[in-house]
Formats: sequence, structure tokens, C-alpha cells
Amino acid sequence: MNEASWEHRNRLAYDQRARSGARHTCSVLAHDLACPMPIMDPEGWMGGSVHGQRVLCLAAGGGLQSALMAAAGAVVTVFDLSGEMLAKDEKVAREQGLTVRTVLGNMENLTALDDAAFDLVWQPVSTCYVPDLGKVYREVARVLVPGGLYIAQHKQPASLQADALPAATGGFLVRERYHRSGPLPETLPCLQRESEMTEFLHTWSDLIGGLARCGFTVLDLVEPLQPAEGPWGERCRYLPPYVKIKAQKSGQDPIESPRFKVWTP
Repeated sequence: MNEASWEHRNRLAYDQRARSGARHTCSVLAHDLACPMPIMDPEGWMGGSVHGQRVLCLAAGGGLQSALMAAAGAVVTVFDLSGEMLAKDEKVAREQGLTVRTVLGNMENLTALDDAAFDLVWQPVSTCYVPDLGKVYREVARVLVPGGLYIAQHKQPASLQADALPAATGGFLVRERYHRSGPLPETLPCLQRESEMTEFLHTWSDLIGGLARCGFTVLDLVEPLQPAEGPWGERCRYLPPYVKIKAQKSGQDPIESPRFKVWTP
């Protein structure tokens, strides 16, 4: 599958999701804007404040993360593949009196953004939609200042390999190859996959080693807990679906960074 086909398919899918208000496209709740940092930073990785910092919400359209960051005092740019998702960011910003810049594009190519333009890049689960994670990491490194933070959440590779439901004998069968060059096979609707989109599995060598190869230092890593009820919760007992990584662009001692007052490696 060439770039034009997967990019076009994923853009159309998210445009449709945004129009229908589907999962992962809901905008911020107004009452959350009064206290946004605990929502955006439950781990405390941002030092308690992003006020005055230049923040890129990468592949994060939908009117949620951009609004929370802007309400916390950040200078926000949100970059996304879907124009419909970005329209939600613009709508929330107008309604809530926030300032948010929107940019349409593919996360593998951030040439619309200047070098060293951001102090923090925040990315929700989205790298599964592109084949080359290294391109994303290199672009993030380019647009970050030395010492800047990159906080991103990804789908764990083992979760993408395994069945959505347990086998008759219990447990979850691994059906997909770990090292692969193409997209994952299409799937029926389930919580760990997006059936209407093209998705790619990235190995731990891609996720962690790729950061090191692109000039980042990994400062922390967590596997966010998921609800324990129902079939999804039962699956999460055995297969953590997500991983969240805090990385810092090399080149400056974080303690001396003028943009970040508190660091918690």
C-alpha cells in the first residue's frame, strides 16, 4: 500500500468519525477547562504548568487536548490529518475564547512548522496510522528546542498482534507477525483496532530505540491502566494496550532550560 492510499483512507475515516461524533473525536467538556493540568498531565511529567510554553498537539485534532493546553496558558498549535477534526478545535476555541492555531497535514511531514518552534510536543495514540515511525520522530526532533519534551502515547505491539477476544481455552491468540513491512490486516470493529483505517505495528525497537536514534533521551515510561470491567477490561489484564513515553531532546541540560521550571525524570 502506497502513502497516498493509506493517508487518504485514514483522512476520510477520521473526517467521517468527526462528523458522527464517534469514539476518540469528542471535544473537551467546558467544566474541565477550569482545571486542565491533572487531565493533561496525570503523571506530573510537565512540572505542573505549561503556562507560556509553545506546545504542539501532534495528530491531536478534535477539540480536546488543544483546548486543555490553551486553557492552561500554553501557546498552542494543533496538527492533524483530518480537516473535520481540526474544525472541532477551531469551534471549541471560538466558543471558549481560546487561541489555538490549526495546521492540516501528515505527521510524517511537519515542514509547515519551523525548526525549534516548540518547547513541548504532546501526541495521543496516533503513530499506529503511519508506516515509518522514524520519520515522525525525526520531524518532532526538528521542531523541538534543545531540552524540549516529547510526550507520546502508542499502541503496544503485542496488543496489535493478538485477537480481540479470548480463545475457547482462555488467553489470547497471537495471529499477526511482529516484524512486518506492511499494514496490519483489516479487522472487525474492536477497541484495540480501528477497523475502517489502515494501521501499522511498530516494534519496541521502533518505539524506544527510534527515540535514541533521533536524539532523544527516554526519561520515563508508563503503561496507563484501563477499566477492569467487561471483555475489554479482561483483555487488558493480559495485554496492556498502550504505552506512554516521556522523552527529552538532547542538547541542553534540562535544569538550565528557561522554559521548564520543574523536571521529573
